[in-house]
Amino acid sequence: MSRFTDSWRSHLLTTLSGSSDGRPQWVDRIEEGTDEGFFGPDSAAWAVHGGLATMVAGIRALLLQTLHPGAMAGVHDWSRYREDPLGRLSGTIQWLITVTFADRATAARESARVGRFHERVTGTYTDNDGRVHDYAAGDPDLLHWVHIVFTDSFLASHLLWEAPIPGGPDAYVREWAQAGRLVGVPDPPLSHRDLLDGLAAYRNAGVLQYDERVAEAVRFIRNPPLRRSMMPAYRIMFAGAVASIPREYRALLGLRRSPLPVVAATGLVLRAVRGILGGSSTSEQAARRRIERLPADRSDTGSPADDRARRPKDN
Repeated sequence: MSRFTDSWRSHLLTTLSGSSDGRPQWVDRIEEGTDEGFFGPDSAAWAVHGGLATMVAGIRALLLQTLHPGAMAGVHDWSRYREDPLGRLSGTIQWLITVTFADRATAARESARVGRFHERVTGTYTDNDGRVHDYAAGDPDLLHWVHIVFTDSFLASHLLWEAPIPGGPDAYVREWAQAGRLVGVPDPPLSHRDLLDGLAAYRNAGVLQYDERVAEAVRFIRNPPLRRSMMPAYRIMFAGAVASIPREYRALLGLRRSPLPVVAATGLVLRAVRGILGGSSTSEQAARRRIERLPADRSDTGSPADDRARRPKDN
């Protein structure tokens, strides 16, 4: 059993980080720097992105992202998800973790790297009415869609399967708006209500659509090329992700909620994974070591703690 657990842990860490010990080379940059970063240890962003519900949130976000035909066209035309799905996953995780835990300069550089990739992702797509549209990954509307889907998925998953968020849902949405600004999102939502309204606006405007490209992507997300021993746990988390999506968006995706208690089962899987992986991530540990080296008096650094103290409290 120990050998099986060690093998499963190594494969999971490789899947999530690209490194069998859970510490890829880019984590070294998180330990460097001269400030707390955009968030800090007491932030909602650290709490949400340091939790294992992010594993389900990633599945949920990918499913919802496919519903925007411009975003789906970009994935279909430019993404390597079929040939190298784990490479694409680790690249996304690198951005998420770096922006969350690194100092501000490193987070900005990582976001600029993502922005440079977006510059070449362009093309056209045809909507369900036969009209042809241009798309560009750097288009403000597409950036806004990806941001709100990401934020909504990570927030909803954390609320279902993790401890309460410091400051509540509004704090997370407000904090993670900074990540949206770093990659060019115009006017990201600043409250949970604004986030839900922004998501609904795309559906009410008739922008979202289901077609064969979406069906193909959903089939791939349902059955990714993971090691056979990992698939039972993944299938439970997939079902949990589907169950967490509101009914109207599940209908658009052609998905049904399982009649089985998949939300509770997903919680059990996450607890088992937490037991296998152990304590905090190497990224969070690196960030804490960086912060410990900072001067005790950070009044001149514009620290996240100072920023939060100046903000009005959530209702």
